[in-house]
Amino acid sequence: MPRERLRPVDLAREHGLSTQAIRNYEEAGILPPAARTPSGYRAYTPAHAGALRAFLALVPGHGHQTATSIMQEVNGGAVEQALRLIDESHAQLLEDRSTLLAVERALRDLTSEDGPAERPGPGGVTFIGPLARKLGIRPATLRKWEAAGLVNPRRDPQTGYRVYTAADVRDARLAHQLRRGGYLLEQIAPLLAQVRAAGGLTPLEATLRDWHARLSARGRAMLSGAAALDAYLHEGLPND
Repeated sequence: MPRERLRPVDLAREHGLSTQAIRNYEEAGILPPAARTPSGYRAYTPAHAGALRAFLALVPGHGHQTATSIMQEVNGGAVEQALRLIDESHAQLLEDRSTLLAVERALRDLTSEDGPAERPGPGGVTFIGPLARKLGIRPATLRKWEAAGLVNPRRDPQTGYRVYTAADVRDARLAHQLRRGGYLLEQIAPLLAQVRAAGGLTPLEATLRDWHARLSARGRAMLSGAAALDAYLHEGLPND
């Protein structure tokens, strides 16, 4: 028995999208290719509607780019590769949770009577290349952060190289995670300045609460996305 035929507007209306967006999603591989009527119109099916629901459910937890890649892999028959992309997103979320806890511990250390716990010892310095690799960013990003006042490495008097102490590394780690949390450089700079000047968790308490909420929302969104994708996989692709 032929499947129910849907028009682009039928898919679009459910989600408040334009019909052009539906066509764009098909061209991007987010939706599988649609059959054509004898007159050349696209003929979608409930499976296409399921693909669209899955994609839109995946975006909040995984981001537009990863959600697109997941759907492209699924629609191309590479379900295992799609699952690997999902696993990578979950691993990234776990890493972000672990880093947040580490940031909170570091900030709590700033309130201790002995001062910052990350005070460098003899030779406890690093340079821009190793630090950039440790954070998974480019050296140019660290230079940009320096220009914005997020980090303040000193210069070696003989070589002119930037020298990052343990406190500088702490600031760079905080800046990196806040950037990943969606905060702008101009929002991060005064927070780090307050941490350096006053110490303690207070300047970042609201930010950290928001960060926790963002991670929780991402985790819940991933669950919703997984349910929608699982439903799509159980429905079967249009050409199955």
